[in-house]
Amino acid sequence: MNKNNITVGIDIGTYSTKVVVVGFDKSKNEPMILATGTSETNGMRFDYVTNVDAVAQSIKKAVKQAENILGIKIRKAYISIGGISLASTISTGSVIISKADQEITNLDVSKVIANSEENLDILNKKIIHTIPLSYKLDGKDIFARPEGLRGIKLEVRTLFVTCLKQNVEDLITAFGLAKIDIEEITASPLVTGNLLLSNKQKVAGCVLVDIGAETVSVAVFENNLPISVLVSPIGSMDITKDIALGLKISLEEAESIKLGSVTGGDYSKKKVDEIIEARLDDIFELVENNLKRLKRNELLPAGVIITGGGSAINNIENIAKTQLKLPTRVGPADYSLNNKFKIRDGSWYTALGLALSSNDEYSLDQSGSGVGENIKEVKSFFKSIFSQLLP
Repeated sequence: MNKNNITVGIDIGTYSTKVVVVGFDKSKNEPMILATGTSETNGMRFDYVTNVDAVAQSIKKAVKQAENILGIKIRKAYISIGGISLASTISTGSVIISKADQEITNLDVSKVIANSEENLDILNKKIIHTIPLSYKLDGKDIFARPEGLRGIKLEVRTLFVTCLKQNVEDLITAFGLAKIDIEEITASPLVTGNLLLSNKQKVAGCVLVDIGAETVSVAVFENNLPISVLVSPIGSMDITKDIALGLKISLEEAESIKLGSVTGGDYSKKKVDEIIEARLDDIFELVENNLKRLKRNELLPAGVIITGGGSAINNIENIAKTQLKLPTRVGPADYSLNNKFKIRDGSWYTALGLALSSNDEYSLDQSGSGVGENIKEVKSFFKSIFSQLLP
Protein backbone atom coordinates (compact mmCIF):
# COMPACT_ATOMS: atom_id res chain seq x y z
CA MET A 1 0.00 0.00 0.00
CA ASN A 2 1.21 3.48 -0.91
CA LYS A 3 2.28 5.27 2.25
CA ASN A 4 0.70 8.43 0.88
CA ASN A 5 -2.69 6.76 1.47
CA ILE A 6 -2.13 6.38 5.21
CA THR A 7 -3.62 8.40 8.07
CA VAL A 8 -2.75 8.27 11.76
CA GLY A 9 -5.00 9.06 14.70
CA ILE A 10 -3.59 9.60 18.20
CA ASP A 11 -5.77 9.84 21.29
CA ILE A 12 -4.18 10.65 24.66
CA GLY A 13 -6.35 9.53 27.54
CA THR A 14 -5.66 9.88 31.23
CA TYR A 15 -4.60 6.24 31.52
CA SER A 16 -3.53 5.20 28.02
CA THR A 17 -2.30 6.70 24.77
CA LYS A 18 -3.62 5.01 21.64
CA VAL A 19 -2.43 5.15 18.04
CA VAL A 20 -4.37 3.79 15.07
CA VAL A 21 -2.96 3.74 11.53
CA VAL A 22 -5.47 3.35 8.70
CA GLY A 23 -4.67 2.74 5.03
CA PHE A 24 -6.98 3.45 2.12
CA ASP A 25 -7.00 1.08 -0.83
CA LYS A 26 -8.10 3.30 -3.72
CA SER A 27 -8.66 0.35 -6.05
CA LYS A 28 -11.19 -1.18 -3.64
CA ASN A 29 -12.26 2.16 -2.14
CA GLU A 30 -12.18 0.79 1.38
CA PRO A 31 -10.13 1.50 4.51
CA MET A 32 -8.23 -1.00 6.65
CA ILE A 33 -6.42 -0.83 9.97
CA LEU A 34 -2.70 -1.28 9.30
CA ALA A 35 -1.28 -0.92 12.79
CA THR A 36 -2.10 0.05 16.36
CA GLY A 37 0.02 1.12 19.30
CA THR A 38 -0.66 1.82 22.95
CA SER A 39 1.21 2.91 26.04
CA GLU A 40 0.46 3.95 29.58
CA THR A 41 -0.14 7.69 29.75
CA ASN A 42 1.97 9.66 32.18
CA GLY A 43 1.64 13.37 32.84
CA MET A 44 -2.17 13.62 32.52
CA ARG A 45 -4.93 14.22 35.06
CA PHE A 46 -8.60 14.50 34.06
CA ASP A 47 -7.23 14.72 30.48
CA TYR A 48 -5.24 17.83 31.44
CA VAL A 49 -1.55 17.93 30.63
CA THR A 50 0.29 18.15 33.96
CA ASN A 51 3.77 17.15 32.71
CA VAL A 52 4.60 17.92 29.08
CA ASP A 53 7.76 15.78 28.97
CA ALA A 54 5.97 12.74 30.41
CA VAL A 55 3.14 13.07 27.87
CA ALA A 56 5.71 13.31 25.06
CA GLN A 57 7.32 10.05 26.22
CA SER A 58 3.92 8.33 26.27
CA ILE A 59 3.30 9.46 22.69
CA LYS A 60 6.72 8.19 21.59
CA LYS A 61 6.16 4.74 23.11
CA ALA A 62 2.74 4.27 21.52
CA VAL A 63 3.93 5.57 18.14
CA LYS A 64 7.01 3.33 18.23
CA GLN A 65 4.83 0.28 18.78
CA ALA A 66 2.73 1.17 15.74
CA GLU A 67 5.85 1.90 13.67
CA ASN A 68 7.26 -1.55 14.45
CA ILE A 69 4.13 -3.11 12.94
CA LEU A 70 3.89 -0.63 10.08
CA GLY A 71 7.54 -0.72 9.07
CA ILE A 72 7.77 3.01 8.36
CA LYS A 73 8.13 6.17 10.43
CA ILE A 74 5.10 8.14 11.55
CA ARG A 75 5.68 11.85 11.07
CA LYS A 76 2.21 13.43 11.22
CA ALA A 77 -1.09 12.65 12.90
CA TYR A 78 -4.61 13.83 13.56
CA ILE A 79 -5.15 14.27 17.28
CA SER A 80 -8.03 14.71 19.69
CA ILE A 81 -8.43 16.95 22.69
CA GLY A 82 -10.70 16.44 25.69
CA GLY A 83 -10.50 17.21 29.37
CA ILE A 84 -12.85 18.82 31.83
CA SER A 85 -12.19 22.26 30.33
CA LEU A 86 -13.73 21.15 27.03
CA ALA A 87 -17.14 22.76 26.71
CA SER A 88 -19.48 24.45 24.27
CA THR A 89 -21.48 27.64 24.15
CA ILE A 90 -23.96 29.07 21.67
CA SER A 91 -23.69 32.67 20.55
CA THR A 92 -25.68 34.76 18.09
CA GLY A 93 -24.56 37.35 15.57
CA SER A 94 -26.08 39.57 12.91
CA VAL A 95 -24.98 41.70 9.95
CA ILE A 96 -26.56 43.92 7.32
CA ILE A 97 -26.08 42.52 3.81
CA SER A 98 -23.27 44.42 2.09
CA LYS A 99 -24.15 44.21 -1.62
CA ALA A 100 -26.37 46.82 -3.20
CA ASP A 101 -28.64 44.14 -4.69
CA GLN A 102 -28.91 42.54 -1.19
CA GLU A 103 -27.57 39.15 -2.35
CA ILE A 104 -25.82 37.22 0.45
CA THR A 105 -22.20 36.34 -0.29
CA ASN A 106 -19.58 34.18 1.42
CA LEU A 107 -18.19 37.38 2.92
CA ASP A 108 -21.53 38.13 4.60
CA VAL A 109 -21.65 34.61 6.06
CA SER A 110 -18.09 34.93 7.36
CA LYS A 111 -18.91 38.31 8.88
CA VAL A 112 -22.03 37.12 10.69
CA ILE A 113 -20.18 34.14 12.17
CA ALA A 114 -17.33 36.44 13.20
CA ASN A 115 -19.89 38.74 14.86
CA SER A 116 -21.26 35.81 16.88
CA GLU A 117 -17.70 35.11 18.04
CA GLU A 118 -17.25 38.72 19.13
CA ASN A 119 -20.15 38.26 21.54
CA LEU A 120 -18.37 35.43 23.39
CA ASP A 121 -16.74 35.66 26.79
CA ILE A 122 -13.93 33.11 26.49
CA LEU A 123 -11.11 34.44 28.62
CA ASN A 124 -8.27 31.85 28.79
CA LYS A 125 -10.15 29.61 26.35
CA LYS A 126 -9.30 28.59 22.80
CA ILE A 127 -11.90 27.94 20.12
CA ILE A 128 -11.53 24.42 18.76
CA HIS A 129 -14.62 24.32 16.53
CA THR A 130 -16.91 26.95 15.05
CA ILE A 131 -20.20 25.38 13.91
CA PRO A 132 -23.08 27.46 12.48
CA LEU A 133 -26.33 25.86 13.69
CA SER A 134 -29.03 27.97 12.05
CA TYR A 135 -29.61 31.18 10.12
CA LYS A 136 -32.36 33.77 9.92
CA LEU A 137 -32.93 36.20 7.09
CA ASP A 138 -34.98 39.29 7.92
CA GLY A 139 -36.28 37.52 11.03
CA LYS A 140 -37.36 34.31 9.29
CA ASP A 141 -35.67 30.92 9.67
CA ILE A 142 -33.95 29.63 6.55
CA PHE A 143 -33.26 25.94 6.05
CA ALA A 144 -30.85 26.19 3.15
CA ARG A 145 -27.41 27.71 2.80
CA PRO A 146 -27.75 31.51 2.93
CA GLU A 147 -25.41 32.31 0.02
CA GLY A 148 -27.35 33.51 -3.00
CA LEU A 149 -30.48 34.50 -1.09
CA ARG A 150 -31.51 38.16 -0.93
CA GLY A 151 -32.45 40.17 2.13
CA ILE A 152 -31.41 42.96 4.48
CA LYS A 153 -30.37 41.37 7.78
CA LEU A 154 -28.67 37.99 8.27
CA GLU A 155 -28.56 36.35 11.72
CA VAL A 156 -26.81 33.19 12.90
CA ARG A 157 -26.72 30.87 15.93
CA THR A 158 -23.22 29.42 16.26
CA LEU A 159 -21.90 26.64 18.47
CA PHE A 160 -18.36 27.25 19.71
CA VAL A 161 -16.47 24.31 21.20
CA THR A 162 -13.70 25.62 23.45
CA CYS A 163 -10.90 24.30 25.63
CA LEU A 164 -8.50 25.83 28.14
CA LYS A 165 -5.88 27.62 26.04
CA GLN A 166 -3.02 26.45 28.24
CA ASN A 167 -4.02 22.80 27.80
CA VAL A 168 -4.12 23.15 24.00
CA GLU A 169 -0.68 24.75 23.97
CA ASP A 170 0.78 22.09 26.29
CA LEU A 171 -0.60 19.32 24.09
CA ILE A 172 0.92 20.92 20.98
CA THR A 173 4.26 21.20 22.81
CA ALA A 174 4.15 17.52 23.83
CA PHE A 175 3.64 16.43 20.22
CA GLY A 176 6.47 18.72 19.16
CA LEU A 177 8.79 17.02 21.67
CA ALA A 178 7.65 13.65 20.31
CA LYS A 179 8.52 14.88 16.80
CA ILE A 180 4.98 14.39 15.50
CA ASP A 181 3.48 17.16 13.39
CA ILE A 182 -0.20 17.87 14.11
CA GLU A 183 -2.42 17.81 11.05
CA GLU A 184 -5.57 18.84 12.91
CA ILE A 185 -7.01 18.96 16.42
CA THR A 186 -10.58 17.77 16.99
CA ALA A 187 -12.71 17.58 20.13
CA SER A 188 -12.85 13.93 21.25
CA PRO A 189 -16.67 13.66 21.58
CA LEU A 190 -17.18 14.85 18.00
CA VAL A 191 -14.61 12.39 16.63
CA THR A 192 -16.29 9.47 18.39
CA GLY A 193 -19.71 10.70 17.30
CA ASN A 194 -18.64 10.73 13.65
CA LEU A 195 -17.46 7.13 13.93
CA LEU A 196 -20.34 5.57 15.87
CA LEU A 197 -23.42 7.59 14.95
CA SER A 198 -25.30 7.49 11.67
CA ASN A 199 -26.61 10.58 9.92
CA LYS A 200 -30.12 9.32 10.68
CA GLN A 201 -29.42 9.25 14.42
CA LYS A 202 -27.86 12.70 14.41
CA VAL A 203 -30.69 14.20 12.37
CA ALA A 204 -33.41 12.73 14.63
CA GLY A 205 -31.55 13.69 17.83
CA CYS A 206 -29.38 11.61 20.14
CA VAL A 207 -26.86 11.86 22.95
CA LEU A 208 -23.45 10.15 22.96
CA VAL A 209 -22.11 9.34 26.43
CA ASP A 210 -18.41 8.42 26.45
CA ILE A 211 -17.37 7.04 29.84
CA GLY A 212 -13.62 7.23 30.29
CA ALA A 213 -11.46 6.46 33.30
CA GLU A 214 -11.67 9.90 34.92
CA THR A 215 -14.12 11.82 32.74
CA VAL A 216 -17.49 11.47 31.08
CA SER A 217 -17.98 13.25 27.76
CA VAL A 218 -21.51 14.09 26.65
CA ALA A 219 -22.28 15.23 23.11
CA VAL A 220 -25.83 15.99 21.99
CA PHE A 221 -26.71 15.95 18.28
CA GLU A 222 -29.75 17.23 16.42
CA ASN A 223 -30.41 18.10 12.77
CA ASN A 224 -27.12 16.35 11.94
CA LEU A 225 -25.08 18.82 14.02
CA PRO A 226 -23.72 18.86 17.57
CA ILE A 227 -25.69 21.24 19.76
CA SER A 228 -23.81 20.68 23.03
CA VAL A 229 -20.50 19.29 24.29
CA LEU A 230 -19.80 18.76 27.99
CA VAL A 231 -17.07 16.95 29.97
CA SER A 232 -17.44 16.13 33.68
CA PRO A 233 -14.76 14.97 36.19
CA ILE A 234 -16.29 11.59 36.95
CA GLY A 235 -15.53 8.26 35.30
CA SER A 236 -15.36 4.50 35.52
CA MET A 237 -12.35 4.63 37.85
CA ASP A 238 -14.63 6.18 40.47
CA ILE A 239 -16.72 3.01 40.35
CA THR A 240 -13.57 0.91 40.83
CA LYS A 241 -12.60 3.01 43.85
CA ASP A 242 -16.10 2.73 45.31
CA ILE A 243 -15.99 -1.07 45.02
CA ALA A 244 -12.50 -1.22 46.53
CA LEU A 245 -13.60 0.87 49.51
CA GLY A 246 -16.94 -0.87 49.93
CA LEU A 247 -15.49 -4.41 49.85
CA LYS A 248 -12.08 -3.58 51.37
CA ILE A 249 -10.22 -5.08 48.40
CA SER A 250 -7.46 -3.98 46.02
CA LEU A 251 -8.11 -1.72 43.05
CA GLU A 252 -7.07 -4.50 40.66
CA GLU A 253 -9.63 -6.91 42.10
CA ALA A 254 -12.27 -4.18 42.20
CA GLU A 255 -11.70 -3.47 38.49
CA SER A 256 -12.23 -7.15 37.65
CA ILE A 257 -15.40 -7.28 39.74
CA LYS A 258 -16.70 -4.10 38.07
CA LEU A 259 -16.33 -5.65 34.62
CA GLY A 260 -17.88 -8.94 35.76
CA SER A 261 -14.76 -10.99 35.07
CA VAL A 262 -14.63 -12.26 38.70
CA THR A 263 -17.50 -14.25 40.16
CA GLY A 264 -18.00 -15.86 43.55
CA GLY A 265 -15.69 -14.68 46.31
CA ASP A 266 -16.49 -13.39 49.77
CA TYR A 267 -18.60 -10.45 48.71
CA SER A 268 -22.29 -9.87 48.13
CA LYS A 269 -23.31 -9.50 44.49
CA LYS A 270 -26.23 -7.36 45.66
CA LYS A 271 -23.84 -4.98 47.41
CA VAL A 272 -21.61 -4.75 44.32
CA ASP A 273 -24.62 -4.01 42.13
CA GLU A 274 -25.75 -1.29 44.55
CA ILE A 275 -22.29 0.33 44.53
CA ILE A 276 -22.10 0.30 40.73
CA GLU A 277 -25.65 1.53 40.26
CA ALA A 278 -25.17 4.41 42.72
CA ARG A 279 -22.20 5.78 40.78
CA LEU A 280 -23.84 5.22 37.40
CA ASP A 281 -26.87 7.10 38.71
CA ASP A 282 -24.54 10.04 39.39
CA ILE A 283 -23.18 9.86 35.84
CA PHE A 284 -26.57 9.69 34.16
CA GLU A 285 -27.93 12.44 36.41
CA LEU A 286 -25.26 14.70 34.90
CA VAL A 287 -26.45 13.69 31.44
CA GLU A 288 -30.09 14.30 32.36
CA ASN A 289 -29.36 17.74 33.84
CA ASN A 290 -27.57 18.73 30.64
CA LEU A 291 -30.54 17.56 28.54
CA LYS A 292 -32.91 19.52 30.78
CA ARG A 293 -30.79 22.64 30.29
CA LEU A 294 -31.11 22.11 26.52
CA LYS A 295 -34.83 21.28 26.88
CA ARG A 296 -34.15 17.91 25.25
CA ASN A 297 -34.75 15.52 28.17
CA GLU A 298 -36.90 12.60 27.00
CA LEU A 299 -37.07 14.29 23.57
CA LEU A 300 -34.27 12.62 21.57
CA PRO A 301 -35.84 9.94 19.34
CA ALA A 302 -32.54 8.22 18.51
CA GLY A 303 -31.83 7.90 22.21
CA VAL A 304 -28.63 7.33 24.15
CA ILE A 305 -25.48 5.69 22.79
CA ILE A 306 -22.92 4.71 25.45
CA THR A 307 -19.27 4.15 24.60
CA GLY A 308 -15.80 4.39 26.12
CA GLY A 309 -13.95 1.99 28.39
CA GLY A 310 -16.68 2.27 31.02
CA SER A 311 -19.40 1.09 28.62
CA ALA A 312 -18.47 -2.54 29.38
CA ILE A 313 -19.96 -2.37 32.89
CA ASN A 314 -22.73 -4.93 33.43
CA ASN A 315 -26.33 -3.64 33.24
CA ILE A 316 -25.25 -0.13 32.25
CA GLU A 317 -27.73 -0.06 29.38
CA ASN A 318 -30.74 -0.78 31.59
CA ILE A 319 -29.65 1.74 34.24
CA ALA A 320 -29.31 4.49 31.63
CA LYS A 321 -32.64 3.63 30.00
CA THR A 322 -34.45 3.73 33.34
CA GLN A 323 -32.98 7.04 34.45
CA LEU A 324 -32.99 8.94 31.15
CA LYS A 325 -36.25 7.46 29.83
CA LEU A 326 -34.83 7.18 26.33
CA PRO A 327 -33.95 4.29 24.01
CA THR A 328 -30.45 3.20 25.03
CA ARG A 329 -27.74 1.00 23.58
CA VAL A 330 -24.06 0.38 24.17
CA GLY A 331 -21.78 1.10 21.21
CA PRO A 332 -20.51 -1.86 19.17
CA ALA A 333 -18.39 -4.36 21.10
CA ASP A 334 -15.87 -4.46 18.27
CA TYR A 335 -15.12 -2.56 15.11
CA SER A 336 -13.24 -4.04 12.17
CA LEU A 337 -12.32 -2.77 8.73
CA ASN A 338 -12.11 -5.93 6.65
CA ASN A 339 -8.77 -7.08 8.00
CA LYS A 340 -7.07 -8.83 10.91
CA PHE A 341 -6.94 -5.78 13.21
CA LYS A 342 -10.15 -5.50 15.20
CA ILE A 343 -11.05 -2.82 17.71
CA ARG A 344 -12.54 -4.68 20.69
CA ASP A 345 -12.59 -1.89 23.26
CA GLY A 346 -14.63 1.32 23.17
CA SER A 347 -11.64 3.27 24.46
CA TRP A 348 -10.06 2.90 20.97
CA TYR A 349 -12.89 4.54 19.05
CA THR A 350 -11.55 8.09 19.25
CA ALA A 351 -8.15 7.16 17.78
CA LEU A 352 -9.84 5.12 15.05
CA GLY A 353 -12.28 7.95 14.30
CA LEU A 354 -9.39 10.38 13.92
CA ALA A 355 -7.65 8.11 11.43
CA LEU A 356 -10.86 7.62 9.44
CA SER A 357 -12.04 11.22 9.38
CA SER A 358 -8.92 13.19 8.55
CA ASN A 359 -11.10 15.97 7.15
CA ASP A 360 -14.39 15.86 9.01
CA GLU A 361 -17.47 18.01 8.93
CA TYR A 362 -16.48 20.34 11.74
CA SER A 363 -14.58 23.55 11.14
CA LEU A 364 -11.46 24.24 13.16
CA ASP A 365 -9.77 27.35 14.47
CA GLN A 366 -6.40 26.32 15.85
CA SER A 367 -4.24 29.35 15.32
CA GLY A 368 -2.12 28.32 18.29
CA SER A 369 -0.70 25.55 16.13
CA GLY A 370 0.00 27.84 13.22
CA VAL A 371 -2.95 26.78 11.09
CA GLY A 372 -4.53 30.22 10.95
CA GLU A 373 -7.68 31.88 12.23
CA ASN A 374 -10.00 31.68 9.23
CA ILE A 375 -13.51 30.69 10.18
CA LYS A 376 -14.47 27.78 7.95
CA GLU A 377 -17.99 26.63 7.24
CA VAL A 378 -19.23 23.18 8.10
CA LYS A 379 -17.87 20.57 5.66
CA SER A 380 -19.42 17.28 4.54
CA PHE A 381 -18.69 14.03 6.36
CA PHE A 382 -15.29 12.49 5.65
CA LYS A 383 -14.75 14.83 2.72
CA SER A 384 -11.25 13.79 1.71
CA ILE A 385 -10.02 10.77 3.58
CA PHE A 386 -7.23 10.19 1.08
CA SER A 387 -5.20 13.22 2.11
CA GLN A 388 -1.90 11.98 3.39
CA LEU A 389 0.58 12.38 5.97
CA LEU A 390 3.59 10.14 5.89
CA PRO A 391 6.56 11.33 3.80
